[in-house]
Amino acid sequence: MFRSHWMIVPLQVIAVTLVFVALVGPILNTFGLAWVVMMAVAVVFGTLAYALPAWWYATFGLREDHLVVHSGLVMRSSREVPLSRLQAVDVVRPLLLQVFGMAELRIELAGGDGSDIRLRCLPRVLAERLRVAVLAHAAGLPGRSPEAPEWPFYRLPFLLLLGALTFRVPILLSFIALLMLATAGAVFAEPGVVGALLPLTLGLLRYFWGPLARYTDYYASLSSDGLRLRYGMFQRRMQTVPPGRVQAVRVVEPLLWRALGVARVEANVAGYAGARQGDSATLLPVAPRRTAFALVNELFPESEAAHVPLVPNDRPVPSLVGVDEHLFVSTHGLFCLVTEVVPVERVQAVRLVAGPLARLTGRVAVDVDTPPGPVRAKAHGRDAREARRFLDALAEHGRRARGPAAGTERWATRATLTRRPEAAGRPFSEGAGAGEHAPAEAQAPAAPPPGGRPRFLEPRTGGPGPEDPAPGAPETGRDGTHDTSAGDGTERARDTPER
Repeated sequence: MFRSHWMIVPLQVIAVTLVFVALVGPILNTFGLAWVVMMAVAVVFGTLAYALPAWWYATFGLREDHLVVHSGLVMRSSREVPLSRLQAVDVVRPLLLQVFGMAELRIELAGGDGSDIRLRCLPRVLAERLRVAVLAHAAGLPGRSPEAPEWPFYRLPFLLLLGALTFRVPILLSFIALLMLATAGAVFAEPGVVGALLPLTLGLLRYFWGPLARYTDYYASLSSDGLRLRYGMFQRRMQTVPPGRVQAVRVVEPLLWRALGVARVEANVAGYAGARQGDSATLLPVAPRRTAFALVNELFPESEAAHVPLVPNDRPVPSLVGVDEHLFVSTHGLFCLVTEVVPVERVQAVRLVAGPLARLTGRVAVDVDTPPGPVRAKAHGRDAREARRFLDALAEHGRRARGPAAGTERWATRATLTRRPEAAGRPFSEGAGAGEHAPAEAQAPAAPPPGGRPRFLEPRTGGPGPEDPAPGAPETGRDGTHDTSAGDGTERARDTPER
């Protein structure tokens, strides 16, 4: 069993004492300074009497492939979590913890908001070792297995981050308005300008300085344990997303970014919920467009988003949508171009939606439900028969893509080391039929991995053919909704890692 760093005890004592002096001290000061000192000493010893035993009894450790966490002083609790439910592992180092050589280990589990485990104030070496052991157990390997090697994927230059954050329409307009108001206030000596400068300054701190400090020194790498992200100026963070945990991806290209040829990659990651989903949704804050789509191909092996033939609609604001046996892809937006990619096996449900006006025009929308996150895949303004074909194709491909061994638990025992097919280098427009369009990425075909670096892919099990439908095939309801949720009746053998 392990414990947090002993420095957590004096830090808690100092924090509670400072809060007491700041809030209650002015009131007690009316009775004299001696009362303030006496009560502060009492608070110090009272906090120490609680914090020291609480730290001693708060232990954690690994028991076979389970994480055991004991906590509480008055109300004792013991939590045992199977690591097969692991969704993501993060090592977070705020500025204060960096000063004392400590870190926080965040373990995201299946179960939504409130199911995560946070082990705070750990020695940095212990946090790194525990992260490696947890990932090894979750992958189905012995806990003493060495850390999986990684291959560099992308490092974000600081000047590119600074330029991309500045080169956005809201930021540029805010900067211009701030300068104009500041100049007017200085020339006409008008103090009322401060009332307008304050919200503009707070907005710039939130949407310019915040991302700048968060994504400074951004580095992404690939390993058999999944995608590894390291970033942060004041709060360093190492985020590990295991294979198969990314449920959907979108590539966002704002209007001015298209002139720079850069994009942002966001994703719905299983396990993150609530505010944690927003904090961990960005996989690439700024990257060349070619690199952004290369990451999409890495996240969804054995598939090429750029090879999916897209069909346009005939609305004033055009959108493209397509589906094949692996992916559902939609592209929409006039000022901000958004490309959404959803693996068919990750689709939760598909439905046709038509409001009163849409029913009069014979247009419907295809909604593709995914786990919570920024990606909301849908196809607007489609002909009813065309939308029905998309729905049927999604339901059929989703049924075939799910196999008995399609789960993501213990991925190291399922994965096979393979190389990307040579077809990855063919033009993106290849295979687009009449009336169909290749994605806009056709101008920059994705190249094979440098140096022939192998990729860890999850083997796909061959599903039944069209002439031999499997039991439990999706049924069509009166509202056109297909239930594409995966069954949970798979029996898996328990493997006990070596100690």
